[in-house]
Amino acid sequence: MNELRDVRRGAAVSAALLGLLLSYVSVSSSARVLPKIGARAERLTYPRPEGLPTDAELVAAGARIGEIRFNLRQLFDPGGADENTALFRLGNRLHILTREATIADQLLFRRGDAYDGRLLEESARILRDTRYLRDAHVRPVAYHDGLVDIEVITQDVWTFNPGVSFGRKGGKNTSGFELEELNFLGLGTQLGLGFRSEVDRDSTYIFYRDRQLGRSWWDLAVNYSDNSDGQLSSLQLTRPFYSLDTRWAAGVSASDDLRVDSRYDLGDVIDEYEVSRTYASVFWGQSKGLQDGWVRRYTVGFTYDDSSFGSAPGVDPPRLLPRDRKLAYPWVAAEWLQDEFQTALNRDQIERTEDFSLGWRGRASLGLASSSLGSDRNAAILSGGVAKGLSLSNRQTLLLDANASSRLEGGSIANGLLSGEARYYFRQSPRRLFFLGFAATAGSNLDIDQQVLLGGDTGVRGYPLRYQAGKGSWSFTAEQRLFSNWYPFQLFNVGGAVFYDMGQTWGRDPLGTPSQGLLKDIGFGLRLGNSRSALGNVLHFDVAFPLDGDPSIKNVQFIVETKRRF
Repeated sequence: MNELRDVRRGAAVSAALLGLLLSYVSVSSSARVLPKIGARAERLTYPRPEGLPTDAELVAAGARIGEIRFNLRQLFDPGGADENTALFRLGNRLHILTREATIADQLLFRRGDAYDGRLLEESARILRDTRYLRDAHVRPVAYHDGLVDIEVITQDVWTFNPGVSFGRKGGKNTSGFELEELNFLGLGTQLGLGFRSEVDRDSTYIFYRDRQLGRSWWDLAVNYSDNSDGQLSSLQLTRPFYSLDTRWAAGVSASDDLRVDSRYDLGDVIDEYEVSRTYASVFWGQSKGLQDGWVRRYTVGFTYDDSSFGSAPGVDPPRLLPRDRKLAYPWVAAEWLQDEFQTALNRDQIERTEDFSLGWRGRASLGLASSSLGSDRNAAILSGGVAKGLSLSNRQTLLLDANASSRLEGGSIANGLLSGEARYYFRQSPRRLFFLGFAATAGSNLDIDQQVLLGGDTGVRGYPLRYQAGKGSWSFTAEQRLFSNWYPFQLFNVGGAVFYDMGQTWGRDPLGTPSQGLLKDIGFGLRLGNSRSALGNVLHFDVAFPLDGDPSIKNVQFIVETKRRF
């Protein structure tokens, strides 16, 4: 749900910060209000001090962790000439800095522990994965008397959002109003309420999430949404495998969802039905931790998943009504991970440190549903996935990911879904990158409520949302990316892209029109890296021109959205 909220937020994700800056007018005329619009980004680096022994030498010497120093940096640096402005100083005063204890609780080492450079790198990755930090680095800074002193460097972002949001893609607008705080009192707690109008429904929502419940690794998330077509409530309490060496995990989750779902063709709704779903799951997992560069995890659990379908109120009866489905089953799962990671700059983000897993990652699970446990059928529930990253050279990286899921009922596949993705990055220069992306999805004997779609939100930006349906689809993207060092008002990093998309569906959707064949589009866009706010990563302003499709579609699509990637 949080991921969907990020994608939806659109061009006004920084409305809170910008509103703050624009509303503060009681500034002395002699004070500089904002940095120059022509400001340039300067990369800050935190190299290992010269003369410090290598990690291998420190481990061989039996070094232990000494003093842990915290360098917690505010939104803006008042010591820098470019950021010492009236509005930036006000922003620092109004923002509550992340607490030292909040950062310390996420470190994988403590004073007195044996030194292990790998734990410093993994701790930095954990910190960078939070929404309230712009960047994080953990490094050794001194070695004396058998002790290694460690410095933890973080920089906060603006996390309070009292603002209006909007977005547009595939010819559809989204909008909303929200009051959200993603780092309440500097504790890392997220809470908020708001209203949003999206393609499928209007919603009034409230949410709460604490990823460090009671200064532990337990993660509590509570959501409630009152929707135009029903309501959604969910509760989740989990202790994840938060690090490579974590030995156990556990969790429980439950949700109740009433909504109206739709089937699409050529971007239009062609069928609607009501869905009532009750879901609950509990699990326990164990691991021996990181051994010889590999992690193996084993999990057992039980899931109850009950979905019933009926006519949606106020509309014609559905032409195709999904069959009710009740599954109650124990399951077992296994996961394998290889400890191999890579950091990069200017790949999917602008001027942000990015972490990529290059090691093998695999998972597989098997559940057995039976009528004796309350299911309405006997079935095996299967799922699995594998991923691998390849550093082809110091300029080329390839990321591969594949996933599969299915039920086995009476010896036949039911709702089988196979998907795969490949992402290729070629670094042309520090500020230019060529990107290729390929994604494909194939279905077999899909449930009526499972539709494979291709459109403006799934790979071909020049077409309406959910434009083409079928039993499978593929899409391909070629994109030339530019990462400038222009940093207007020191608020947004600026980039740009020129792109070409193409894709196609195959197989006939039960209610859809025949495939339109190969769909292609070209376009260009502006990218704004949202470096000062937690309310979105990359703002997209795209113009896309469809080259195929039926005569009813527009000759140009204007897209405004916020995404996790460039």
